[in-house]
Amino acid sequence: MSSSRLSAPMGLLLSVWLIKKVNGPPPCSSVFSSLAAPTPSRLQIILNSSPTVDDNHSRWSSVHCSPHFLVSPCKQKVTRTPAELSSDGVRAEEGVMTGLHVWEVLWDPRHRGSHAVIGVSTKNCPLQASGYKVLVGGDKQSWGWELKTNKLWHDGRSQVLYPGNGKTSQRRRAEESRHVHSKVKTDMFPIPKCVLMVLDTDAATLGYVVDDFFLGVAFRGLPRGVELFPSVSSVRGGAEIRLRYLNGASGYPPSLMSLCRLSIQQNLGRQRHSQLDKLHLPPLLQQYLLYT
Repeated sequence: MSSSRLSAPMGLLLSVWLIKKVNGPPPCSSVFSSLAAPTPSRLQIILNSSPTVDDNHSRWSSVHCSPHFLVSPCKQKVTRTPAELSSDGVRAEEGVMTGLHVWEVLWDPRHRGSHAVIGVSTKNCPLQASGYKVLVGGDKQSWGWELKTNKLWHDGRSQVLYPGNGKTSQRRRAEESRHVHSKVKTDMFPIPKCVLMVLDTDAATLGYVVDDFFLGVAFRGLPRGVELFPSVSSVRGGAEIRLRYLNGASGYPPSLMSLCRLSIQQNLGRQRHSQLDKLHLPPLLQQYLLYT
């Protein structure tokens, strides 16, 4: 019997039984746990799925990039060459117009410098400028998250601080205001090497996932029916940035089978393999719960 022949009622019964047998995931000490937003079910399913093999959406463009960016032969890594008084950007080789999509961006915090931005752009976003400035988010054709300052940028203006809801942003702005005369900077949330970028073209939103926590919607009202590309900009010489497409989903609601599996996976926790070994399930069910 193949996994595709497992019925939805069977999956529902199995999920109820397993929830009673196992504990939830262990508590996480990440600072982002308190800033996490409710994760939509479609996104949860993608994050709990095995990465797809999609090289086309994992490539940086060797054409649409600043001359100060070197694209690796596999096109999954770009390296900014040392250049003074220059801001440089690059976008992916292929964009998307429909569906929900998740990319992984790897960028070592030690090699970011100032104005390190990740986000999305149309094909009209400028990719090189004189001086040190934000490129992704620096015009109407792009939306970006500046990793060092935690600021969101669009149309050349700094938006609210991210992550955090409005109250958090107001609190941090107040702290900055109180310390402006003493020249003491408010501590920002240090963003780790791996950031997941979540683009929902159906809802016209962009958000991010850090330390396995969805931090909520960063931008709303993205243009519909326009091809949007993962994009980054940097001013740091030697910065290396990797891109990998993880998975995507159509605009249709997730199936009951997918929701049942998601419920089981969440209750198995991060030690999914060892938990399943204790339950002595048939190999077919183990494979179904471990892999998509």
